[in-house]
Amino acid sequence: MTTTLITGKGGTPHITSGDMGAMQAGIIGNGSYLLQGSDGSWPAVTMQDANHALIPVLNLVVEGRYARVTEAETATIESGVSGQNRNDLVCLKYTRNNQNIETAAIAVLKGKPNTGTAADPTVPSGSIHSASGTAWIPIARIPISGITPGTPVMLIKQLPPMSKLWDSVTQTLITNQYGTVTGVKTGNVAQISIDWKSATTDSWGRGQFGTIPEGWRPAVVTHGTWSGRDGGSQREFILETNGNLSYVNCGAGQNGGAFSATMTYILA
Repeated sequence: MTTTLITGKGGTPHITSGDMGAMQAGIIGNGSYLLQGSDGSWPAVTMQDANHALIPVLNLVVEGRYARVTEAETATIESGVSGQNRNDLVCLKYTRNNQNIETAAIAVLKGKPNTGTAADPTVPSGSIHSASGTAWIPIARIPISGITPGTPVMLIKQLPPMSKLWDSVTQTLITNQYGTVTGVKTGNVAQISIDWKSATTDSWGRGQFGTIPEGWRPAVVTHGTWSGRDGGSQREFILETNGNLSYVNCGAGQNGGAFSATMTYILA
């Protein structure tokens, strides 16, 4: 029998690291990623002194496996040689023994020194996905010029939390029988798109779209404009700090047909 209900009760222990790794890799991605810290920052490797790299608390997902550095630890960096350059790699080393016991530890791959431009050492082949006995996941590069180590360079990809990814997805903010207002935001900037089916034709007429929800409201009252064909229509859009979104026609003849517009602004 090859079909298994992994997260169903089976009567005996049956959920393996391979099961959870396959699921997490399918959801998160097949690569290796650094997760954001609990304070919202991205942790980074630093140099404690000339021979020790300081690895902070880290949360990593490597080829579907979740690994943590729960307390800051150091990795030894061999001294450089005057007149030569070298790159070392601070890595997470994954190991699987012949009893399928899996472990992970911080390890350093030493580069080859030379008098020219330093190159990263070759990362040994091996993949958790293919059940290799070892897999090396580079976390940071330590550039060493002569006897002096430089600032570590983080190599592992940052994986933003889902809350950030959700912000980058277009969301419907207002919807009714007259149309929709959708939005997308990144950081403290938002852009909304108005897609409306009709408008008042009064020269100075006003209309309401609705209320933009909290989290999407501007820092200051924001104005935008829309012009119809051949100068026949013009209206102003107004987004207030309380979320009220409306429009006002700007005199002359006004088209009452469908219209669309966008506004970009700084979030409160």
